[in-house]
Amino acid sequence: MKKLSSNDKLAIGLALGLIFGTLIENIGLGLVIGLIFGSIFKEKNKSDK
Repeated sequence: MKKLSSNDKLAIGLALGLIFGTLIENIGLGLVIGLIFGSIFKEKNKSDK
């Protein structure tokens, strides 16, 4: 299985944020949280190289 690119991780973070936002009935907050987590994964991916 190939490694995910940083853009894929950002997209996964946004998707999970959307799901989380729906669960807590605040989609905007969920998307912000997903964006933050996606960005953290993106930065971690850069430091691993």
